Amino acid sequence: MDEDLQQNHAANNTTVIVENGEEIVKVSKMQVPNGISHEKYMNGPDQVIPVENYTSCVPGGHVKLRVAARGVASEPPISVPGLLNRTVARYPDATALATKKADGKWHKITYKQYQERVRTVAKGFLKLGLERYHSVCILGFNSEQWFVADLAAIHAGGYAAGIYTTNSADACYHCLTSSRANICAVQDKKQLDKILSIRHKLPHLKALVQWEGNVDTSVPGVYSWDQLLEMGQKEPDTQLNNILKSISVNECCTLVYTSGTVGPPKAVMLSHDSLTWDAFSISERVSDLKPAQDRIISFLPLSHVAAQVVDIYTTLSNAIPVFFAQPDALKGSIVETLKEVRPTRFLGVPRVWEKMYEKIMAVGASSGAIKKRIALCAKDKGLKYHQARINGALSSGMYSLPIDFTIDEMIQFWVDGSAFGYNMAKRLVFKKVHDSLGLDQCTTFVTAAAPLSPDIKKFFLSLDIPIVDAFGMSEASGAHTLSIYPKFSLDSAGALLDGTETMFGGSTSPNGPGEIMMRGRHVFMGYLNDEAKTNEAIDDEGWLHSGDIGRVDSNNLLYITGRIKELLITAGGENVAPVLIEQTVQAELLHVGYAVLIGDRRKFLSILLTLKSKVNSETGDPLDDLESETCKWVASLGSTATKVSQIVSTKDPLIYKAIEEGLARANKHAISNAQKIQKFAILPSDFSVNSGELGPTLKIKRNVVYEKYKDIIEDFYKD
Repeated sequence: MDEDLQQNHAANNTTVIVENGEEIVKVSKMQVPNGISHEKYMNGPDQVIPVENYTSCVPGGHVKLRVAARGVASEPPISVPGLLNRTVARYPDATALATKKADGKWHKITYKQYQERVRTVAKGFLKLGLERYHSVCILGFNSEQWFVADLAAIHAGGYAAGIYTTNSADACYHCLTSSRANICAVQDKKQLDKILSIRHKLPHLKALVQWEGNVDTSVPGVYSWDQLLEMGQKEPDTQLNNILKSISVNECCTLVYTSGTVGPPKAVMLSHDSLTWDAFSISERVSDLKPAQDRIISFLPLSHVAAQVVDIYTTLSNAIPVFFAQPDALKGSIVETLKEVRPTRFLGVPRVWEKMYEKIMAVGASSGAIKKRIALCAKDKGLKYHQARINGALSSGMYSLPIDFTIDEMIQFWVDGSAFGYNMAKRLVFKKVHDSLGLDQCTTFVTAAAPLSPDIKKFFLSLDIPIVDAFGMSEASGAHTLSIYPKFSLDSAGALLDGTETMFGGSTSPNGPGEIMMRGRHVFMGYLNDEAKTNEAIDDEGWLHSGDIGRVDSNNLLYITGRIKELLITAGGENVAPVLIEQTVQAELLHVGYAVLIGDRRKFLSILLTLKSKVNSETGDPLDDLESETCKWVASLGSTATKVSQIVSTKDPLIYKAIEEGLARANKHAISNAQKIQKFAILPSDFSVNSGELGPTLKIKRNVVYEKYKDIIEDFYKD
């Protein structure tokens, strides 16, 4: 054992278990009560080591679980390896993962094969030197290898830690060093080169594994995926099995890094129980999941907790096949994958739904007058039908229709708002729309990660696509709310999950409004090696402070009205929640891409706007050329501009006037004069991940926008 590791073990109060003269596992004595020796706890992986603390921020620490006497929170704890064991025992031959390869065919593996590969890779990781409570960082697009590496790291007693593919080398260094990564699994040479450029600064890093493309194995410590598999296949099961015995449900298994919008990203420690229980609670809410029959598409970044809890753990809990999208999914190819896979459940971030909305609008704009009239009538019937269901005024049953419509039935279609009219609209219009999107077999449509405009949700509702919300955060293992139609509203963030607790800080009412605070088995252990930040996030009573402001209604639907850190406090002392105002502006100005409200400690509100532009299909960067629908809007105003630069450089009076009028309409919704927008600016380009204004899940990074356009912002307030 080298000097650095000896110091780590001394600091972490660890012990080494030796069997037959072989060091098989290093385990921590920290937080074990009454001086009980850790070696006695070798009944894993589903054991619970008794401790009294609900938080821990040290490698090898354990936490007390909030297991209830009854209800969803009383579900017996199960570890990640235990969950995989259970699913394989029940559905060994069900499809687990499916990958579309160069031959154009979908290659599938079963759950039994999935487990075999996880164990093989886990043994390979151990052979490469993975130590207990050190990490395997994973850097690449969603794939079979990503899933296997994640679960293999956990099986081998380490931590799985995803890194966003858009991270710079310096950002990767922070994740690798803070998680004490022994191994980094990368997708291709581009990602490998990032890590090689900082490798000399990573004393814990022992090996890099590349799973795609040509691998230069002449570089010391670099291995191909096939080499890793071959290595693992040659290893006996003894060491792995003994490590699995030492694992407990109430220890950390995964690190999820925060976005780092304020300071360096923090490593969120999620226990086995937090992830497996949150997946169980989600499954209980959806309730009609069909093992081995449902299908999902994995395309949202797996470094984000929402994708992990849904794509990896909810599917694993229910033996649901996962189909991997192409790496350019968020640049547009997701629609083609949708058409091929026909998923039965679909989770998208707001920008995905907005892109679908734009596509449907573009198709509708090119339709003839009769088709437009039929579509408008159908949308009206769809909206009335769904609103009646949401309000409880209509049962879910629908009248049956004859194959051949009569004249009277056609007339009834035009005038009836009942289930009959809805069913005809479904046959004439909705089915075609759903087919074109690849959502014709989908029964659950979810949006998460950021607010989706109620107007966009209303549009999809009118097309028989009820998009429901999920709300959560990395520190809550993903989901704290999830609505299931018809229990939802267009402006809520979802219904509180059973088995969780919610409180509103600073409110005199149990229903808020106030800061949303959460408690339950899904709440994280702590931030790795950061006790101060852990204590800021979780108070003495175990409440996780979200930083979001909200309330609940009588149906347990959560409404988010702002975020404390994003809350603007004007110079006059008025609190302003920017998201709601920004959404109102976007609803009035459909060709605005992003809107960022300005006004903290200022005398009045102003706003930064982008215009929707075309995107470079290779890089994802916004182009100067306006989107086709934006071009049509510009032309309808009498302007000849086709580029953003033309509009901004000339301050095109026709465009600027139209935006002023849109802002005036938005201002009519303001609850006070202080919440009205006084000035605006059109930015020289739309936002993107590469240019820094958007995070990996396409959330706006406000601090980046403020800094990048500070000169424009200061110009608003010069007078």
